[in-house]
Amino acid sequence: MVRSSLQFPVILLAVSVALPAMGRAQTFSVKRFSIGGDGGTDYVTAEPGTGRVFVSRGTHVMVIDGATGKVLGDIPDTPRTHGIGLAPKWNHGFTTNGGDSTVTMFDLKTLAPIKKIRVASGGLDGIMYDDFSDRIILTNHSRPIGTATAIDAKSGEIVGEAQLEDNAPEGAASDGKGKIFVNNESKNTIQVIDVKTMKVLSSWPLAPCDGPTGIAFDRASNRIFSGCGKTSVAIDPTSGKVVATIANGDGVDALGWDASEKLIYIPAGRDSNVTVVHQDSPDKYTVIATVPTMRGAKTIAVDQVRHIAYLFQPEYGPAPAPAPGSPPPQPGSRPPRGPIIGTWFFAISH
Repeated sequence: MVRSSLQFPVILLAVSVALPAMGRAQTFSVKRFSIGGDGGTDYVTAEPGTGRVFVSRGTHVMVIDGATGKVLGDIPDTPRTHGIGLAPKWNHGFTTNGGDSTVTMFDLKTLAPIKKIRVASGGLDGIMYDDFSDRIILTNHSRPIGTATAIDAKSGEIVGEAQLEDNAPEGAASDGKGKIFVNNESKNTIQVIDVKTMKVLSSWPLAPCDGPTGIAFDRASNRIFSGCGKTSVAIDPTSGKVVATIANGDGVDALGWDASEKLIYIPAGRDSNVTVVHQDSPDKYTVIATVPTMRGAKTIAVDQVRHIAYLFQPEYGPAPAPAPGSPPPQPGSRPPRGPIIGTWFFAISH
């Protein structure tokens, strides 16, 4: 397992692409850094403008300088952590800890834990901050049905919960006007929630999207972007209708959006790349680049101030041979992994 904190940048790609809507060429460059540390990963979160990137590592969260790959700090005791949400108004950060069904609330400046918040529903996974309600919103793979939990960003108190139609809710996004939109991966739907009452208002089918995970809301054009395997979609939130489709890779688990640049970043863990899409108009989208990363890199975060997209993925060695007489793996189960032999942090800029 890699334990070194060595930072080793490598330029992987520089590709120029003509943008019809912008009338100029654009170059995407990729740097990768070995950041060391133990544990797997799920979501990454970029803190706008500071260059800090929060990387989930299974039992802890690493804080990385996105420009250099340097480890700036670590948040411990986050068992089976999935995501990190930031509430800069109160200098608070939050992690979803699936292992003990808690949220760690921490100080954004010092990274010191403030308290742990017990979430009874369990299945903690996605997390986001809603500036309209000043709440942290969790999307939980709880059983028998998924839930969305609202936490007061100042006090850390749980203030509401919504019952969803799917036990695999993924990303959530806010329109900034009181509505939250949640992707349901198994049902291929988006549900709309009133964030003040935490009541479900409606459900919309997302065909031809399959397995919606990552999500973003563009407030300027009033469009939702749902990241899906092979075909992502743009949705009109006034009608719930799919207004455009986007071809991308497979193995998508997040979606990045740079509002001022009008760029969507769709990571594909199975295809080892990121599809970069330009929004030409609210209903027209052009793929302008396919940026190589590595197999498994399926989540992404975009710093909308510095205009850099970040990914992280461990590299695994060969899996150990099964012990003699051990039962065969269950259908649909994740195959065993070998030891971590590399820890790769990517920064895509243009």
